[in-house]
Amino acid sequence: MNPIVVSVDIGAPLAVVWEAVSDLKGHERWMGDVESIGFGGNVTSGPGTVMEVATRVGPIRLTDRMTVTVWEPPHRIGVEHQGLVTGTGRFEMAAIAGSTRLTWSEELRFPPYLGGPLAAFIVRPLLAAIWRRNLARLKRLLERAL
Repeated sequence: MNPIVVSVDIGAPLAVVWEAVSDLKGHERWMGDVESIGFGGNVTSGPGTVMEVATRVGPIRLTDRMTVTVWEPPHRIGVEHQGLVTGTGRFEMAAIAGSTRLTWSEELRFPPYLGGPLAAFIVRPLLAAIWRRNLARLKRLLERAL
């Protein structure tokens, strides 16, 4: 499956956006599809961090187990999804003309018994819309704080 890619320009410095995105537990504040985030151990940031993310999309609830695989302050965070849905995800941040562009990309694979590639194709627009709303919520939070 091709990655789902969404982005937003946030009227805040790169350091401010990095601080918000690298606060993994803080994603609960701006990700509307996230009910809770727990950690598999005492490590809550950096490579090797393991997260258990209780996610809700409409009536569908699942726990997304992720491991942080990329941690490059203040530009990139990457994860590997290891739950029911597998794949990779990445946040990338770049300073642009006094603002920050935040790009979120996910390449997800669904198991055959949930429809495999067909399910991934069908849910693609829904997931992109949810993630756009999440980024818009983060943008509002950060711009109001300045």
